[in-house]
Amino acid sequence: MTAASHGERLFAAPAPAAELLVRGAHLVDPREGLDGPRDVLVRDGAIAELGDPGTLDEPPDGETLDAAGRHLFPAFVDPHVHLRTPGQEYKEDIATGTAAAAAGGFCAVVAMPNTAPPVDCAAVLGSLVAEARQRARVPVGFLAAITLGLRGEELTEMAELRDAGAIGFTDDGKPIVSAGMLRKALRYQRLCGGIVALHEEDPELSGDGVMHEGAVSARLGMTGIPSVSESTMVARDAALARYEDARVHFQHLSCAESVRALRAAAQDGARVSGEASPHHLCLTDDAVRSLDSRFKMNPPLRAEADRRTLVEALRDGTIACVATDHAPHAPHEKEVPFEQAPMGTTGLETAFAALYTDLVRTGELALGTLVERMTAGGGLYGLFTPRIAPGEPADLCLVDLEARWEVGGDGYVSRSSNCAFAGRTLSGRVLLTVARGAVVHRRPVPAPQAAATGRR
Repeated sequence: MTAASHGERLFAAPAPAAELLVRGAHLVDPREGLDGPRDVLVRDGAIAELGDPGTLDEPPDGETLDAAGRHLFPAFVDPHVHLRTPGQEYKEDIATGTAAAAAGGFCAVVAMPNTAPPVDCAAVLGSLVAEARQRARVPVGFLAAITLGLRGEELTEMAELRDAGAIGFTDDGKPIVSAGMLRKALRYQRLCGGIVALHEEDPELSGDGVMHEGAVSARLGMTGIPSVSESTMVARDAALARYEDARVHFQHLSCAESVRALRAAAQDGARVSGEASPHHLCLTDDAVRSLDSRFKMNPPLRAEADRRTLVEALRDGTIACVATDHAPHAPHEKEVPFEQAPMGTTGLETAFAALYTDLVRTGELALGTLVERMTAGGGLYGLFTPRIAPGEPADLCLVDLEARWEVGGDGYVSRSSNCAFAGRTLSGRVLLTVARGAVVHRRPVPAPQAAATGRR
């Protein structure tokens, strides 16, 4: 794996190219029409050959992994993570965050710019690129800020940031409140390229809310954040994207009204897309009854009807991809009363297992659809989409779907532990991750068993 992967705006530390035979795994890659046991041979970091189980020769200078009974997917791509570098390395940094990504089966991530200082100039972005080339376990792409200081008042030098390696622009964590400012940004984006990604929230409607506005917030006596705070901004900004013929991506959608606005805009010809996070797809505001601050995030966990609508939109492609919104915080920040805690939950290590356990095993989502959505995040930013096909760089994720494990039971690879799924027993454990041709994560692979009998 080279420092700048595949000639794209992705950066990682050099690592040895894999020489590997994965024998007899059940391959699932909907884009390639794969759904069955095969051998996969990786030579010099690229997929060299696929064959029937037991038919491919072992690499003379590599290793052979007996993967019968396990599943092999294209590795995942996360379009929305917070690596907290620069300025908040006590929560996470490029090395620990990308190691957590590798442990979760991800072969690439896209980092947000709301750091300290924010990524709003070429100098800060350049320092991040240099650090990723030294320390990133998996390739990282960087979004730069839309406005200086994330204040929404003055545009950054977007063309200069693109030249420095930015794959797009966002003020994630803060909305672009001014429609005029966003329109100006969309015009510049058309000139310099990249995608504008938006955290959608009307601050006047959100106010001092700390959770979803609904029956649970009323019962708990907490100030709520209404779903229209998000959906009205989605509708407004989709209209601006349509008017300017600009490319806009909506981050971490959480409610049914936003899905309807996204679907209507796409049908009207707007070049828009959306993502949803595992916690919004699996959990509801009922979890907040525990007053556990790991369930405090922005946007907040919504009602069951919203969750079901998000799953339906993920299924039919209205929501194009899964994004973890991995947001690490230190224990002393989260171990305070719910109202005082910062927003955010980690998710890189649990994303697949949580979605597989809560959606696939329950019949709400097909396994192939989940794999397709978890591998789609890079393509939205003009990056690569992992595929299991000869000639492609090896981006692979080997999973034992029958393995059950307790989240946090053995600690976390991430520096932070504020995970919304902490203490849950999930099915599906990532055993091996190959990113851009290099083995970046492995767990001991138990002796092969008879063909798995769980749901597919």
